[in-house]
Amino acid sequence: MKAVHFGGGNIGRGFIGLLLSQAGYRVEFVDVNDELVRLLQERGAYTVRLANAEAEETVVRNVTAIHGNDTERVAQAIAEAEVVTTAVGAGVLKHIAGAIAKGIERRLALSEKPLHIIACENAIGASTRLKQLVFELLPEGIRERAERFVAFPDAAVDRIVPIQQHEDRLAVTVEPFYEWVVDRSAMLDGYREIPGVHYVDRLQPYIERKLFTVNTGHCTAAYHAYARGGENGYRTIQEAMGDPSVVAEVRGALGETGAVLTRRYGFDEAEHAKYVENILERFRNPFLTDEVVRVGRSPIRKLSPDERLVRPLTIARELGIETPYLIKAIAAALLFDYPEDPEAKELQQTLRELGVSEAVARYTGLAESDPLHARILDSYETLKNNNPHTKGSAAR
Repeated sequence: MKAVHFGGGNIGRGFIGLLLSQAGYRVEFVDVNDELVRLLQERGAYTVRLANAEAEETVVRNVTAIHGNDTERVAQAIAEAEVVTTAVGAGVLKHIAGAIAKGIERRLALSEKPLHIIACENAIGASTRLKQLVFELLPEGIRERAERFVAFPDAAVDRIVPIQQHEDRLAVTVEPFYEWVVDRSAMLDGYREIPGVHYVDRLQPYIERKLFTVNTGHCTAAYHAYARGGENGYRTIQEAMGDPSVVAEVRGALGETGAVLTRRYGFDEAEHAKYVENILERFRNPFLTDEVVRVGRSPIRKLSPDERLVRPLTIARELGIETPYLIKAIAAALLFDYPEDPEAKELQQTLRELGVSEAVARYTGLAESDPLHARILDSYETLKNNNPHTKGSAAR
């Protein structure tokens, strides 16, 4: 059995590739990093270490890699695979769609064996989006057959994989917890379940539970930590979670998103409260080194209307739920001015040149006439003026 996985990075190796290998697949990674591809080809194995007291290690075997620029080899691998997965970042899906389309076309010319393509990205409906990108590139005569024999089930994935510090380029450290949830209703008949994957008939509640809890909480911690000292403040999320004021902000934001989730999807309140506490403990894990600037990167994407801060905010309004902590988290995100992050640089430039009101409207989709817009502006000014790192900076 063969699995093709796009993205040989830390999530790809430490999570998706690990589970696929343990399920008995030969995993062929597709990546454009020359060194990574070469090492995977030469060794055919790598080590995954758990971030816990035991530092348990697993050697992942029966793997190799194909360079992403070698479209012919990538297409042939897809033609022969049982499952294709991705962990490249939602914005990169458009760049791999061509190779996937070519692989599907080649596969359908040889057989009608079912193929499942699962985008394991931090985004709602990533597989659905990938399908749209791929089908736009398929010849019209192929699309109807692809609809019958190629499935794109959406998924929700959750595992914290911090910045790595290994001499071995292939070794990767991950937290013990993981969750990979796949939409069973989109699978083709006769599919083979992957051990460790949770298949559900309604995926949306699980996607939003993860996005509005893990991702919302993680970036809330990062942005409040950064606002308290910038690059000279807390270096890691673990350090920041030792600050009761940061924990209070995270807990408050997750209380608001929890109210959204339990009312919207009927999650049991007590069970969800336990889920939140588990998330907070994961953020505190002393065996992880999760840098604040890594978690906070790409603030423009994280401030967009369908993402982890604004989407629960607007749903909460529809449900009549007050959101002072989400408002503050959005304001703190506007203060993320880490100069090595391109999106942070663009955000700060927009704040300087156009002002905070225009920046909020542009990136969150909340118009100036929206009462939430004004509340974000007020919170932004309060945070900026109360924190030494941000006082007098950015926009007026």
